[in-house]
Amino acid sequence: MGFRMANLAGQAVLLDGKDYWALGTDPMDALSRPRELRHRWARRGAPGGRAALTDLGPPVPAPRQVFGYGLNYMDHIEEIDRVDSMGRAVSEAPVVFTKFPACLVGPAAPVKLVGDRCDYECELVAVIGAEARNVDESGAWDRVAGLMIGQDISDRALQTAASPPQFSLGKSRESFGPVGPALVSVELVDDPDDLAISCQINGEMRQNSRTGLLMRPVAEMVAYLSSILTLQPGDLIFTGTPGGVGHARGLYLQPGDVIRSEIEGLGVMENTCAAPQHH
Repeated sequence: MGFRMANLAGQAVLLDGKDYWALGTDPMDALSRPRELRHRWARRGAPGGRAALTDLGPPVPAPRQVFGYGLNYMDHIEEIDRVDSMGRAVSEAPVVFTKFPACLVGPAAPVKLVGDRCDYECELVAVIGAEARNVDESGAWDRVAGLMIGQDISDRALQTAASPPQFSLGKSRESFGPVGPALVSVELVDDPDDLAISCQINGEMRQNSRTGLLMRPVAEMVAYLSSILTLQPGDLIFTGTPGGVGHARGLYLQPGDVIRSEIEGLGVMENTCAAPQHH
């Protein structure tokens, strides 16, 4: 039996559609007790209320570590090469960066644009559920609490301001990490290794792919990272974005744009872009 856990006003809730059941604790504490989450889901009874997407915060609001995998879909590598003419080869080691946890926001939070080269990147996000160190790929999924949708919003100007590029800063501005709408345990997903993933901007489909095309799948990511450091419950892994990003076509985000991100079995996020704030 699985669960769908969300963050409603800083409190952990089970979420089924718009119906919710309060858990009486904060999301990070609830995540540390996955067995109890499954037990509560199986016996949830009458809902305590209804929640709109705009009521929800990031399901995992305070992870210790947030990893991002870059260049993990071949069509994304190819489209970036066409723009940058760098002739990228698939590296033997993965391209890994970090998004600083302070950038995380909920599934309907505004994305605060900075400059005129901000971009969208819809991604599957894996959430670690149990401490993992030197885990084999065969046991990696056992350490995953569940999955959620993520947007790896990127300031391309900042990302490429230095040589070599500084991924972490360009992807960690305030509000540049929408996640949600809920943390969905692996048991509730038909095939966690092959899910439809898409992103629309103002109703126009920009990204449309499947996570089965990940060059390095989730189990390989967990095994690789755990061979270097200890993964902790609540740690996030942004698994990479498929082709169709704005940078490849010069279509950067504009104030008022609505980013609709969807992954099969995980739900939908809708984030509206806000104009840069001048102080």
